[in-house]
Amino acid sequence: MPNIRSAKKRVKVIETKTMQNKNIRSALKTDLKKVDAAVAENSDNVNELYVKAVSAVDKAAAKGTIHKNKANRTKAQLAKKTSSPSA
Repeated sequence: MPNIRSAKKRVKVIETKTMQNKNIRSALKTDLKKVDAAVAENSDNVNELYVKAVSAVDKAAAKGTIHKNKANRTKAQLAKKTSSPSA
């Protein structure tokens, strides 16, 4: 446990940021799973879910929760899944 006041504050800030990152990452995974499920059952709202998932990926990358290269790779994989005719 830190003794210095600034170190104590850093511990609190890190805990807060960790929870924020977990929430963002969890919501992102949920959106990605929804797109996968919609593609699997050939649902009509695949495009809506795709747009929402891409937006979530971009926001997570902008906040630094995920790396920008991972964001681009994820978006490319989503585009490939949603655009293939034999999904």
